[in-house]
Amino acid sequence: MSPQDRVAERISAAARRSHVFLATAESLTGGQISCLLGAAPASSDWYRGSVVAYSSEVKHRVLQVPDGPVVSEPSARAMAGAVAELLGADIAVAVTGAGGPDPQDGQPPGTVWFGLFSDGRIETEVRRFPGEPQDVVTATTEHALALLEQALAAVSGRVPPPA
Repeated sequence: MSPQDRVAERISAAARRSHVFLATAESLTGGQISCLLGAAPASSDWYRGSVVAYSSEVKHRVLQVPDGPVVSEPSARAMAGAVAELLGADIAVAVTGAGGPDPQDGQPPGTVWFGLFSDGRIETEVRRFPGEPQDVVTATTEHALALLEQALAAVSGRVPPPA
C-alpha cells in the first residue's frame, strides 16, 4: 500500500467519524486525488465526487473561475467554493497550477495554488514543487490529501443521520 493510499484510508476514517462529505476540484492532477479518495474504504459514505477541469474554459464555465489567469489565488478560491456547492460537500480541496515543463499564466513550472473549503470558509495557499511534471503532480496530490486530513482534524462534524 502506498503512502497516499494510507492517507486516503485515514481520511476515510475521519470523514466517517465526523459524518461529513468531501469533494475535489482538480486541474493539473487530472483526477489522481479523486482516484485515491474513491478507492478508499467506504468512500461512497463520504466522498461526493470531483470535477476534473483541465481546460481553462471548463474552469471558467463549470467552476465559476473569474476571467483572468487560472494559475492564481482567485481561481483556487473559486474552484473550492464552486465544487463544494455543486456536489454538496462540507470540505473540498481544489488544485490549479503549472505542472510543467512550460510556464503557464506567467507562473513557472511547479507553481500550484490550493483552495480549501471547510467550515463555510475558503483558505488558499501557493506552493512551488521542484522536478518534472509527474513529480509536481505527485507532490500536489500529497499536499492536497494532507490539507483534507488537516481540515478533517479540525471539523466538528454533523449530527449523524438516524439509524
